[in-house]
Amino acid sequence: MALQETRNTNPKNLIPGATGDWEMVIGLEVHAQVASRSKLFSGASTAFGGEPNENVSLVDAAMPGMLPVVNEECIRQAIRTGLGLKARINKRSVFARKNYFYPDLPQGYQISQYDQPIVGEGTIVVEVGPDRDGRFEEVRVGIERLHLEQDAGKSLHDQHPTMSYVDLNRSGVALMEIVSKPDMRSADEAKAYISKLRTILRYLGTSDADMEKGNLRADINVSVRRPGEPFGTRCEIKNVNSIRFAGQAIEYEARRQIGILEDGGTIDQETRLFDPGRGETRSMRSKEEAHDYRYFPDPDLLPITFDDAYVEAIAATLPELPDAKRARFQAEYGLSAYDADVLVSEREVANYFEAVARGRDGKQAANWVINELLGALNRTGHAIEATPVFAHQLGELIDLIADGTISGKIAKDVFEILLSEGGEPRRIVEERGLKQVTDTGAIERLVDEVVAANPDKVEQARAKPTMIGWFVGQVMKASQGKANPQAVNALLKARLGIE
Repeated sequence: MALQETRNTNPKNLIPGATGDWEMVIGLEVHAQVASRSKLFSGASTAFGGEPNENVSLVDAAMPGMLPVVNEECIRQAIRTGLGLKARINKRSVFARKNYFYPDLPQGYQISQYDQPIVGEGTIVVEVGPDRDGRFEEVRVGIERLHLEQDAGKSLHDQHPTMSYVDLNRSGVALMEIVSKPDMRSADEAKAYISKLRTILRYLGTSDADMEKGNLRADINVSVRRPGEPFGTRCEIKNVNSIRFAGQAIEYEARRQIGILEDGGTIDQETRLFDPGRGETRSMRSKEEAHDYRYFPDPDLLPITFDDAYVEAIAATLPELPDAKRARFQAEYGLSAYDADVLVSEREVANYFEAVARGRDGKQAANWVINELLGALNRTGHAIEATPVFAHQLGELIDLIADGTISGKIAKDVFEILLSEGGEPRRIVEERGLKQVTDTGAIERLVDEVVAANPDKVEQARAKPTMIGWFVGQVMKASQGKANPQAVNALLKARLGIE
């Protein structure tokens, strides 16, 4: 990872120690499994959840005489990702052998890329916050490189009392290793970076980036220093598979290093693991340098070369990405930055919102999607793809509010029916007698009844007009929420003589 200073110290990121302030420096190496039906160098399936060693070819098992053949789809996916990261695409790249012992990679080495990766420098812009004033800070994180490599298998140590088993289903699966520059200065920035990168990958369709399945994992490089001083010695925390764990690991590791330095010790460059149960990192092994891996070009694989036309054809297939979509949502639908950010965080949520908002009030559609729909899905643990309320149903519900058929309160009741029973909103309103009462005569009778029953409150309301809200609530309650709130408000003002 290149150690190049790219930003100034922000006082809010400083960590107070016993002997003064410290600043953490963070860089990430994120491994994302490429979305492809077959592995990087063989035709074996990449399907998740198979029986152990079910998806293993002779190439994956390193049988003698079996030679790797590059999967072109993985090349295309890497280029798509590079374009999505606004990174330089290298039209010539080379696969290399990275040599050290892998108990679960039969070749005994990993085919990766070293000094000639497929993607060069790029940038991700993340927003961190909000602060106490509701403002977000924009942080630019540089991408050092993206290279392709094969994944290792999995060692199973709990299946036998004296032996370890090996599952090679993941062996040879294509990974994109996305290496950031050391541009992050807080755990929140690192968490925002992982979240943003995951969103971009999912929009592009180049990785499902499912951390629970191990399809997105982060190696986190952490060091600390006095503000303005050169970078300190870094430690690498391997294979963190949760954004929340990433934040905890960074916080713990930074404070561990600060404690050592303030006691007069030195930091050993090493690889560490994060124990989420204890909330701490622990030593795994000393950290190797690049020369320890004895990289050399793989003699079984030719360099990967392509021309500008190949890249342009891939670029033409890119979808609208999160930053562009967020800006468009703000401009086209009049949304706040916060609402737009929530809606574009997942491509499926953004698509759902647009289906609801098309031809309707964008802010109202956003409120219903964010507050009601996403709130309900969070309570039940469902993803947007499994929502029981379809976009056309929510759109129809909003239409019923807009044309005065139902009030906002009744609409929430109808929404709950849609969640539990399904159906069409207009039919539900008709069959259950939920139409809004707009007959001023009927509403006037309810107003008179409430006013007559509360003479003491009438005098208070005339002295303090804001108390009319209490009367509105009583009339709405008497009408079981069906009275038109605007009509109720107007009739009460006339009846009480309030301007």
